[in-house]
Amino acid sequence: MRVPLSWLREYVDLPAGQTGRDVQARLIDAGLEVETVEQLGTGLKGPLVVGEVLAIEELTGFRKPIRYCQVNVGGANGTGEPQNIVCGARNFAVGDKVVVVLPGAVLPGDFAISARKTYGKVSEGMICSAAELGMSDDHEGIIVLPPGHEPGSDAIELLELVDEVLDIAVTPDRGYCLSMRGIARETATAYGVPLRDPALLDVPAPNEHGYPVEVADPRACDRFTARTVTGLDPEAHSPVWLRRRLQKAGMRPISLAVDITNYVMLELGQPLHAYDRARLDGPVGVRRAEPGEKLTTLDGVQRVLDPEDLVITDRRGPIGLAGVMGGADTEIGDAEADPETGAVTGGTTEVVIEAAHFDPVTVARTARRHKLSSEASRRFERGVDPEAASAAAQRAVDLLVLLAGGSAEAGVTEVVTPSGPHTVRIAADHPDRVAGVTYGRETVVRRLQEIGCDVYGQDELTVTAPSWRPDLTDPNDLAEEVIRLEGYANLPSTLPRPPAGRGLTERQRLHRRVGRALAGAGFTEALSYPFLGESVFDQLGLDADDPRRAVVRLANPLADTEPALRTSLLPGLLAALRRNDGRGEHDLALFETGLVFRPTGAEQPAPRPPVDRRPTEEELAGLAAALPDQPRRAAVVLSGARRLDGWWGKGSAANWADAVEAGRTVAREARVELTVRQDRHAPWHPGRCAALLASVDGEERVVGHAGELHPRAVKALGLPERTCAMEIDLDLLERAGTGPLRAPRVSAFPVATQDVALVVDGSVAAADVGAALRAGAGELLESLRLFDVFTGEQLGEGRKSLAYTLRFRAPDRTLTAEEISAARDAAVAAAADRTGAVLRGA
Repeated sequence: MRVPLSWLREYVDLPAGQTGRDVQARLIDAGLEVETVEQLGTGLKGPLVVGEVLAIEELTGFRKPIRYCQVNVGGANGTGEPQNIVCGARNFAVGDKVVVVLPGAVLPGDFAISARKTYGKVSEGMICSAAELGMSDDHEGIIVLPPGHEPGSDAIELLELVDEVLDIAVTPDRGYCLSMRGIARETATAYGVPLRDPALLDVPAPNEHGYPVEVADPRACDRFTARTVTGLDPEAHSPVWLRRRLQKAGMRPISLAVDITNYVMLELGQPLHAYDRARLDGPVGVRRAEPGEKLTTLDGVQRVLDPEDLVITDRRGPIGLAGVMGGADTEIGDAEADPETGAVTGGTTEVVIEAAHFDPVTVARTARRHKLSSEASRRFERGVDPEAASAAAQRAVDLLVLLAGGSAEAGVTEVVTPSGPHTVRIAADHPDRVAGVTYGRETVVRRLQEIGCDVYGQDELTVTAPSWRPDLTDPNDLAEEVIRLEGYANLPSTLPRPPAGRGLTERQRLHRRVGRALAGAGFTEALSYPFLGESVFDQLGLDADDPRRAVVRLANPLADTEPALRTSLLPGLLAALRRNDGRGEHDLALFETGLVFRPTGAEQPAPRPPVDRRPTEEELAGLAAALPDQPRRAAVVLSGARRLDGWWGKGSAANWADAVEAGRTVAREARVELTVRQDRHAPWHPGRCAALLASVDGEERVVGHAGELHPRAVKALGLPERTCAMEIDLDLLERAGTGPLRAPRVSAFPVATQDVALVVDGSVAAADVGAALRAGAGELLESLRLFDVFTGEQLGEGRKSLAYTLRFRAPDRTLTAEEISAARDAAVAAAADRTGAVLRGA
């Protein structure tokens, strides 16, 4: 809503010296969104005067028509002699009144005017167009003024070129602010001054002599006022002040009758429509459209109507979309002059003014259905004051009589569906409790009365909302009004007092520790959307019966290509790796922690929770039963160099062992010792895939997989060669954890290190050999590490050598050589017994 400050001053006596910026600050404090204050006429400097065209000489020999004009500017030029001006516009004639800028003036944009020679003549000024004065974007021709203005009079004041315009973004709940009346009320309240309400007019009572109106749907149209004006002068044009106010408010002047309806709409907020009575056939009706009916609206588009559309009709059928746009059949006609005789023909001389109140939802749906948003529909959607319809019709009638020389017929039609005012009961201290500030009953009552409410009661108030505020429906709405008028800036900054909690859950702690550990290990966190397309399962090479293919489909996905929720973290991470590799980053180590969604098939239909209370425990349990399993996972992907070349030595490429170590890093944060075994599991390479196992609830279970991806998956997904990945279940690791972290017992006694190399069959897993050594070594074993794997002809076909470092230490003494040897021999014996291991070289 654009609000010219000069227009606003007609309804509110602003304190002296108040500028648009000052009014903007007050309205913002009152809760309105005043986006900008436009300064009109900035840099404009006269003389800018009214001129009368005395003579026109057509200049020839140029590429475009040029006219050399003599213009009477009165005494504005200091001599009283006619001013000679060169002009290319052709929309004026001898005798017309125009706007002339004289040498020495400056137009908007710092455009200085001086006498200059052009087209072989000296031009002493310029005849101005609306665009050159910053009035509009119209470059079609110069401004032609009504004939009653005196040559030489000041055009700056006449055209109201210097002004300030507030641009207000009106929120949907404040439809009353889409009018000068509404903004004036807010301004008067903000400054604490009286309001001159433009809707306070003497309106004649309805009678039986008005234009006939038939309302078939009183719920969709609860008020319809019709007034008739006859004897209009078809040659009458909108006066300058009316055109300028429309232009400042962002509307284009069209014709006098249409301009008046638009002006009243801007002034009072009530959309109006003017019908050419000569084009109406019978009574005006209001009803729902019938299937198949068509209507050509004022924009020239023929529209097929929907049965839910509310239409205005006469005997021929629909003549307008109620509250949205009128029809072309009853459009106000313009007068046309015969170019030879000058006789004026055509033009509307009798109009019927419609001022109605339509259901906001009906108008909104019609406007959206036909993709036809208008100034009228914007106001009806947000709520129009039904009590202002009669006053708006009267205001339009008065202006038509004043400016077009018409006569108002005595007949007044008013169809009204009775309805009572809306009342709200509110505790007097309710705004205090909402804001945390003590306003007191007197302040609450005063502020509610300022916005137009009637208030009765003491401790409990009965508040009757004004007709122009349909948004005031419950106590919190009234509390908001009190708070905003008292000033949001006056609300204290009070920190809430959170209830004492028990800190993070163990699941949350594990999640954070895992993220920190992976980041510390050199991985970069990459967060991806939890959506996927099912084609990625084929690219990953999953079997047809793989449980990961069972997905939860979204009813309203963000993209049709990704309609399901992820069952694995790998698709999103691999997409991030591919994207970064394609942009030149080839050495990548990414990780993500988050939920995956694994439907079990036992999910129940979700109940609809209530909105008027908190759901019960049973209702919450029903909602939870409708959800799929959502285990928390951690995953990593690697490609390129894990360690870069440099002065410190040669680097190394990321391989399956790095992915396995990432799994161990995650498991250590859960205080779980993983067992690693070879496995076959898509999308990993069958020869370079490791299953990560842990003891969960006393049972050894697979908690994840790690290794190098299958070449077919790498190719299908467009990944770098030998890309590696790991994915592990954090919820299973939490269950497998050993409880709270125990501080290590530090021994002051020396450690004894022993290395053993064991030869085993090639099919024996190193993890099994290590477990056997650990079991045989007993309590003196502090740690065990595999540091070498060797195969060769010396060992024989299908044999391999595993070299381990065993560290022994006692907490209370220094171990003797005999104790160390005995523990070492016991470890080797256990390995030989369990895995068939033989000491190398024995």
